[in-house]
Amino acid sequence: MPDIKDEVDAEGLLATLLGCPPEMLDVSLDQLRTLAVVHTTGTAQRAARVLGREQSSVQKQLDNLNRAATRLVGEALVLKQGRGKDFLFTPSGEEVVALAIQTLSSWTESLNRSRRRLGSTVTFGTTEFTVEFLGAVWPSLREDFERRDIHLNIEHVRTRDLWRKLDAKKVDMVCGSLAAQPGRPPELEYDFLEWHRERVALLTNLSTRELPDTPVTSAKLPSLPLLAPTAGLLAQFLGRWYGPDYRGTLDVIADIDSLNYGLNLLNTKLLHGCMLTTERVADAVLEGRLPGRGLRKIDLADDFDPALEIVTGIFARRGERERYAADHPLNLLWEAFAVASPAKAFPVTLPG
Repeated sequence: MPDIKDEVDAEGLLATLLGCPPEMLDVSLDQLRTLAVVHTTGTAQRAARVLGREQSSVQKQLDNLNRAATRLVGEALVLKQGRGKDFLFTPSGEEVVALAIQTLSSWTESLNRSRRRLGSTVTFGTTEFTVEFLGAVWPSLREDFERRDIHLNIEHVRTRDLWRKLDAKKVDMVCGSLAAQPGRPPELEYDFLEWHRERVALLTNLSTRELPDTPVTSAKLPSLPLLAPTAGLLAQFLGRWYGPDYRGTLDVIADIDSLNYGLNLLNTKLLHGCMLTTERVADAVLEGRLPGRGLRKIDLADDFDPALEIVTGIFARRGERERYAADHPLNLLWEAFAVASPAKAFPVTLPG
């Protein structure tokens, strides 16, 4: 027999659901998204550009929302302030924007959870230089994925964003690199499958008179004109070698946020100096697979403290794969990487 309290709760819920004002029910998720985008960008024109729509379409949605809000609460959500000025959001508008963001985020996360559980969609994050690893295993998985109608979504992720994307569940698995001590597995709060290791090197357009072809010591590096990364993997190396204020120790002649930008600065000789990079990237430049005519590769000496090398591999959220069957796409991907890995390493997880 149903509990009386449950019946009362059900009646109250039905009363709430059936009592929703018609104007509120006419508001769509698309309108809420438009409102949030306008709040973020400032104007209907900029929002239209971001959304790929006509400005008149965006303005029409705002007008409809304003009319609905005026009937419901007696206040519009957003007000024009004059040509070229950002819109003004009323207190009601700010509340609705917050609710819209929460609602859209909640729906998106719920859909992603369902897709992960069912294995219908898998999102794999990769940096520009690790996408080839996914290409190495995809042929062995493609037929099975297509037969089961599993969609593999590939997302470009910068090294600096690997953990944030993984923690926020924007991706289900990532392939990237980090700094670690030689011969030791990295200590991470993630499942990790090692792919390969390599050292850090210098690329330079300095002459051999300015910089001989001999390994650069930790004492010599601060005296060299350096194109320094603003964040990411190689910034980790500099930070651990010279402290968080390494820019105050090194002779930084330019801040670079991408490899190609640094290579172009050296290649065009707009700047004369050195750039920290990976051995593989340096070799690709010397072999002509990346731009860099006339650049030289200089090794680093073994006196850097702590001793570090680049470890590249596959990362997944800790313990997540264990909740799925062996034929779940996440586990199939992981197993394919384990078989294809040149390191033939076993998964590593931080104990405890």
